[in-house]
Amino acid sequence: MSPYFLAAEDLSLFGRDPWWLVVVKAVFCFAFLMVTVLFSIVWERKVVAWMQLRIGPNRHGPWGMLQSLADGIKLMLKEDIVVRRADKVVYVLAPIVAAIPAFMAIAVIPFGPAGNEISIFGHRTTMQLTDLPIAMLYILAVASVGIYGIVLAGWSSGSTYPLLGGLRSCAQMISYEIAMGAAFASVFLYSGSMSTSTIVEQQQDRWYILLLPVSFILYIVTMVGETNRAPFDMPESEGDLVGGFNTEYSSIKFAMFMLAEYVNMVTVSAVATTLFLGGWRAPWPISTFWEGANHGWWPMLWFVVKVQLLLFFFIWLRGTLPRVRYDQLMKLGWKVLIPVSVVWLMLVATMRALRNENYGFTDIALYVGGAVLALLLLSFIADMFRQKKEPERPAPERAGFDPMAGGFPVPPLPGQELPPVPRRRPRRERELIVSGGPDTHSDGSLDGKEASDG
Repeated sequence: MSPYFLAAEDLSLFGRDPWWLVVVKAVFCFAFLMVTVLFSIVWERKVVAWMQLRIGPNRHGPWGMLQSLADGIKLMLKEDIVVRRADKVVYVLAPIVAAIPAFMAIAVIPFGPAGNEISIFGHRTTMQLTDLPIAMLYILAVASVGIYGIVLAGWSSGSTYPLLGGLRSCAQMISYEIAMGAAFASVFLYSGSMSTSTIVEQQQDRWYILLLPVSFILYIVTMVGETNRAPFDMPESEGDLVGGFNTEYSSIKFAMFMLAEYVNMVTVSAVATTLFLGGWRAPWPISTFWEGANHGWWPMLWFVVKVQLLLFFFIWLRGTLPRVRYDQLMKLGWKVLIPVSVVWLMLVATMRALRNENYGFTDIALYVGGAVLALLLLSFIADMFRQKKEPERPAPERAGFDPMAGGFPVPPLPGQELPPVPRRRPRRERELIVSGGPDTHSDGSLDGKEASDG
């Protein structure tokens, strides 16, 4: 068999740790997520305040670094209110269902090489909790479970706006997970494996952000939509839903929804780092002159730096872009991302098949095709959100619509416009009402009346 068909998966080092070391690694993964979330909340508030010329948190701890910890303690001590019309069991379980899957995906993310690079209490082990031959499918499955918590939270609240927020989130995640799965499939085809440690090993010469740029752009857009972050935060749109699916939640249950959102941000950033940014590998200039950069405990530093840069990208988007309309959100997912991802997947599969036949021009063709599709994708996105002036419709078509013709108001159909709303005249055009006799010097409108009376 040709060596290009499948990558050699050596997972024999996983599953051999003693039980106490597995517990230590699991506690480390949990602590890594919690500390990163606490830091990310403060960092987001600081960066957005800097972008908006504000001060930001500066009271709790040095430079306000303990603000997120104070917010968590405050939420835990607040009164826990359960609305009367809620389904009590589902209402309480929904935050748990949303939060627990967010922590599970980190179990297969590699923080370092697959070999016994480090020693913990005298025991040589890998810098990863575990790995699977289908680790990426495990991440997709776990990420898909979290949507049930949001949908159940909206339904069990017994209120209209939370239900609309839950349904919005469900439709949004389904739409964006299709394009996300296609972006993953391109990486699977080119690396020949679904194991996270093997995918990082395959990026020894070139990171997949250079080889598969369209997949990276698709995943970056879909991960923002997957986590319900701005500008795709329609499930929590306070402008029309008063908060979305978590409107009726308070205290620790509300905090668990916020925790799930930020943990998902860390998880998708870690997945993007693993699939496209070389994982734990040192950046290009450092790896050329320092041989030990990818050994020992150093790989964890490069991994954390890459994750923090992607978290900064989340914050940058929130402080820069306005929220899009829901129809724009769905159009981007179904009419742009999914077709582009399918075409790109077919191109990657073709190049992979030609490479298996030992053709030498596959990399060049992949680079050219990737550049063309990336430009097309960016142009589609820019064209979608560009404000276009609608053509002026003829007057008879606009004037022929009466919203109250049937006895109750109805919205206009395509091609119809509502009649102009009567406005109150400006104050300077209205008659001045004064007590006593008329003041002809200040009210010129009375001069004509007096003249007619005379």
